[in-house]
Amino acid sequence: MTRKIRAIQFGCGPIGCAVAKLALQRQDIELVGAVDIDKNKVGRDLGQLLGFEKELDIIVSDDAEAVLGETGADVAFHQTGSSLRAVFPELTEILEYAVNIISTTEELAYPYRKQSDLATELDKIAKKNAVTLLSTGVNPGFLMDTWPLAMTAVCQVVQRVKAVRIQDARTRRLPFQQKIGAGCTLEEFQKRVDARTIRHVGLEESIAMIAAGLGWELDEVKETIEPVVAKAAVQSDYITVQPGQAAGVRQVGRGFRNGEEVITLEFEASLGAPESYDAVYISGTPNLEVVIKGGTPGDIATAAMVVNSAHRVVDAPPGLVTMKDLPLVTCAAGRR
Repeated sequence: MTRKIRAIQFGCGPIGCAVAKLALQRQDIELVGAVDIDKNKVGRDLGQLLGFEKELDIIVSDDAEAVLGETGADVAFHQTGSSLRAVFPELTEILEYAVNIISTTEELAYPYRKQSDLATELDKIAKKNAVTLLSTGVNPGFLMDTWPLAMTAVCQVVQRVKAVRIQDARTRRLPFQQKIGAGCTLEEFQKRVDARTIRHVGLEESIAMIAAGLGWELDEVKETIEPVVAKAAVQSDYITVQPGQAAGVRQVGRGFRNGEEVITLEFEASLGAPESYDAVYISGTPNLEVVIKGGTPGDIATAAMVVNSAHRVVDAPPGLVTMKDLPLVTCAAGRR
């Protein structure tokens, strides 16, 4: 069996805790530290924070430098935010301690199109310290980029790629339901769209990754965001939506090549969506259509993608990598 990977949990929110719980189940991973800035979490045992009866003797700290310097970690599971620019200082700090990173920062999934300056700097720092940096998750990271790209392997010709993710958000956490604008008036919804507080982060990154994987140069990428308007009252455990209010969000990203739409990503999450599913449609030789009925559970899948990528990232050449650069990530890859 390969040696255990020593890991730090960097960020102990809902996703970070899901990652930590899964990592603790793996024989090939040893959690050795935890970092968070929330004063309600700092100083507590991670086991207590995760709801375990037994403490883990891992105290959540707000001193990242101390944890990075004292634990001898191989990798940091980084789950603190969606904005690459906002988390950039955290990433550089971790890299300077020669610790590999698996992040869920959506804008880092494929940052070369929108934030090439930050991508170049992170790649430089990672290589200087002989470590690797990856961002992954369920979306971006799999459903709307890695999965469609993998499907094209059986095609002789690819003309167009379309991925669709439809979710009934009643089963999701309150922060997610708030993030999609459920319960907002249409005026409130538009204000939040304008303020960029209602949006799925990562569509443009996924489009760019697909294009790069297929060797396509895109002319432009367009995104549209609109409310899913409730036709009847609908409620979750947290929110009640009245008819005429926003039940959720529909966001579409389109990539154009030579003036033609060649990549389409449709994301829709709303309370009461009639059906949840994930689908990929390839137009080419042959045409392909694959549907995951019931959809993919977001939090479960995101934690799995992070933990299952651990050995791949530690073994990868130094630098900033994306999911299209790594060998195939599998559940077995996380259990070696």
